[in-house]
Amino acid sequence: MRQILFAGAIGLFLTLVGTPLLIKLLARKGYGQFIRDDGPRTHGSKKGTPTMGGIAFILATIIAYVLAKVITGEEMRFSGVLVLFLMAGMGLVGFLDDYIKIVKQRSLGLRAKAKMAGQLIVGIAFAVLSLQFADIRGNTPASTRLSFVEDFGWSIGPVLFVVWALFMILAMSNGVNLTDGLDGLATGASVMVFGAYTFIGLWQFQESCANATTLTNPEACFEVRDPLDLAVVASALMGACFGFLWWNTSPAKIFMGDTGSLALGGALAGLAICSRTEFLLAILGGLFVMITMSVVIQVGSFKMTGKRVFRMAPLQHHFELKGWSEVLVVVRFWIIQGMCVIVGLGLFYAGWAAKK
Repeated sequence: MRQILFAGAIGLFLTLVGTPLLIKLLARKGYGQFIRDDGPRTHGSKKGTPTMGGIAFILATIIAYVLAKVITGEEMRFSGVLVLFLMAGMGLVGFLDDYIKIVKQRSLGLRAKAKMAGQLIVGIAFAVLSLQFADIRGNTPASTRLSFVEDFGWSIGPVLFVVWALFMILAMSNGVNLTDGLDGLATGASVMVFGAYTFIGLWQFQESCANATTLTNPEACFEVRDPLDLAVVASALMGACFGFLWWNTSPAKIFMGDTGSLALGGALAGLAICSRTEFLLAILGGLFVMITMSVVIQVGSFKMTGKRVFRMAPLQHHFELKGWSEVLVVVRFWIIQGMCVIVGLGLFYAGWAAKK
């Protein structure tokens, strides 16, 4: 429990203090946001705002995790380190994308094939490593079985698991990336989901099958490797994003860029895979799913019928064009995300209670 508190507090402190330093550095180098001409007209004022702010919470999360371990004298666990690897790796791909946008003034950044290749390399490395390093109970960080609130069904095998893990990583990374269109929207939504995974990790630790002899009902336990470590990572991410939100909320002093959005999406997918809550993530991160689907619907409708369903996609821009203020859209979407987290945690608890 102390690890979780220290990780969250340190992550919060580091981004509160460190983000303004990063803002000054990025502004001095002229690393400002490139605004596309086809976006909402009200976004023109955002041009030149420092971007690549994801650097702040990526570094803060890693430092918070390490310091929490050092302070409490606890060992780093493979599951936690693996999720941090996925976050940092996806963040690196996003950083290269942002850097090219800024330096070469090319709004699309990395070429599509190069960006996809980077994501695939990081995702495959994570997926393969997550099936290695079994603990004394034989549990690896990930499982080849699908999961909702725990594993279910038959094993899909290592090859299909890698494909499934890649789908989750790419879907969540691009989902957060699409959501990151308004000041503070993706950051605030991510804070809620990381808070949920802090709770889930702690609950799984308390009800772990490794402690079956002390549980009231040993059959209602969770076979998850390193659940407490996953809670520490989630807490560090929650604190780091919360501190970053102070500077990212409207009017934003800094944007996370693809550096941050790809990293956050990767971290969410990694936490879901390692905590055996893969399908539950679609509910916990319901806002990201909803916004991603708005793009799929818009593109599909236009290609098939030549007509658009929304005034503009992703969905948040549709409501901006309907006359909603940016802050109104963000707050209402945060409320939607909060309800998704409540429903997701309710289903997680119900799944555990049903086994008792």
